[in-house]
Amino acid sequence: MKIWVDADACPVPVKDILFRAAERAKINTALVANSMMRVPKSVYISAVQVDAGADVADKYIVDALDAGDLVITADVPLAADVIEKGGLALNPRGSMFTPDSIKSQLSMRNFMDDLRGSGVITGGQAAFNHSDRQAFANALDREITKFTKRRA
Repeated sequence: MKIWVDADACPVPVKDILFRAAERAKINTALVANSMMRVPKSVYISAVQVDAGADVADKYIVDALDAGDLVITADVPLAADVIEKGGLALNPRGSMFTPDSIKSQLSMRNFMDDLRGSGVITGGQAAFNHSDRQAFANALDREITKFTKRRA
């Protein structure tokens, strides 16, 4: 398993958790973004800078991932592509995207996008908080544990 991070909008606390997990579990982790990113010096952690543009990082991740890889993203269309390719997708707030839930999540995302496009103010997500951080750390730990049991 490799961990891919849609890093442009990934919260800093999530990146910190990922850096520690990559070292602890010895799992290759790649942060993909449109801008240059600083990452700790490690044989397990890398940064990939892609060209600017909508969905360029998403396309890079989908093209590079293998079945069973884990992708960290809040982007529902990217999560759908990851699942279609056999990967796992985890939201930075700790919820897994699943084959059963992704269609309804895509529908809701598209509906909200249509509302915003017509001028309706829909608000946004609540600020990332300690509870979100803990939920992410727990979900990541569960996925890494499953992987290390398969690897053993």
